[in-house]
Amino acid sequence: MDANTLLRTLPKVDELLKREDVAELDVAHGRTLTLEALREALDATRAAIRAGDLAEVSADAIASDAAARLARKARRSLRRVINATGIVVHTNLGRSPLAESAIEAVAEVARGYSTLEYDVPSGERGSRHVHVEELICRLTGAEAAMAVNNNASAVLMGLAALSRRKEAIVSRGQLVEIGGSFRIPDIMRESGAKMVEVGTTNKTHLRDYENAITPRTGLLLKVHTSNYRVVGFTEEVSTEDMVALGEKHGIPVFEDQGSGVLIDLARFGLPGEPTIGAAIAAGVDLVSASGDKLLGGPQAGILAGKREVIAKLKKHPLARCVRLDKMTLAALEVTLRLYLDEDRLLAEVPTLRMLTMRAGEIETRAGALASAISEACGESYDVATQPDVSRAGGGALPMKDIPTTVVALEPRAMSAVALEERLRLGEPAVIARIKDGRVLLDPRTLRTDEEPEVVSALAYVAREG
Repeated sequence: MDANTLLRTLPKVDELLKREDVAELDVAHGRTLTLEALREALDATRAAIRAGDLAEVSADAIASDAAARLARKARRSLRRVINATGIVVHTNLGRSPLAESAIEAVAEVARGYSTLEYDVPSGERGSRHVHVEELICRLTGAEAAMAVNNNASAVLMGLAALSRRKEAIVSRGQLVEIGGSFRIPDIMRESGAKMVEVGTTNKTHLRDYENAITPRTGLLLKVHTSNYRVVGFTEEVSTEDMVALGEKHGIPVFEDQGSGVLIDLARFGLPGEPTIGAAIAAGVDLVSASGDKLLGGPQAGILAGKREVIAKLKKHPLARCVRLDKMTLAALEVTLRLYLDEDRLLAEVPTLRMLTMRAGEIETRAGALASAISEACGESYDVATQPDVSRAGGGALPMKDIPTTVVALEPRAMSAVALEERLRLGEPAVIARIKDGRVLLDPRTLRTDEEPEVVSALAYVAREG
């Protein structure tokens, strides 16, 4: 048939809607989306005919095309993936997974009404700050605290409240940039503070700060370089010395810890990171940190410090703009409560459990996963276990290679790049790494209940080729 004849044989939309399979799509997805998918399928068929790529018209094929289009339209954009990369706080994959108890708390408050801003004993309006403030203070020793939607907001609020239209002194070596082009100089500019740089990239002395102090100085800012390190011939001013200088001149000190931690990670063989409690003990007026990342909770910004400073922040106009919603507060409260019992903390908070997992456990799990893959996939892959390194991720512990054991796959019928893509495009997506022509799966970031899904995904790729 010529193109014009084929075009005349195309079924009408009304005819397609009478088909049983299309009627089922109509029930499942609604008339609007079903019509949209049918018209798109018909348009694609017309285009194929005009291009000479189609020799006959099939109503079955058009209905099938419409069903596939509806499936894609119905697929959520934000959905679960399986992280087999070994990067624990993977920024692109949602950072820190939550503890099960935190997930349950989110579901509970999302399902109905809550005490978000309601004081049950008095029957009057309450404050959303109370849900986490006492816990933060107990865990850090701070006089007062609050939480906002992320640490970038916490830094912006702290600067705006303490040094707007004033000078804020900061070391050149601490003018960090993190993911998404968040730069300390930009945030300082937006806050209304005038940035005063002191020292050099690798060395800043206490005298550099003191020489920069003027009657217009409103703040001494210390920024922890959590996502990189300057090594070699370096020097920076300690928090204690910064506080002493601030007290001498009556200038508040604000320390931004970035990823932030509540416990000493050095006890678990990881690099020691400054804790929020240590900054409070040193006497800073204000400290900020992330609520997710190494802390293991939801995305949030924690602000802790002197009572009068936190009171000022709570009254600041930005406080409402960056406040936490009920679901994030629920998750953060439960995560913080887990810090009251370290045994439960390390067992239940996924981020800390993964970071502190023993080498022997990972080696055992890697061996079991490799055996399961070999059994399910036959000769499709050369499968082996080998030593490698995991990463903390999320701009934390940048210099630390965390020893791990990975499963290394060398596919026999395709390239490693093709296998990685097939796994990534599956449902659920399995996100892996490629190294030396092999696809690597790191059990450190896999839940045990996800391992069978990884095996199934690899078996499917092996069958489909």
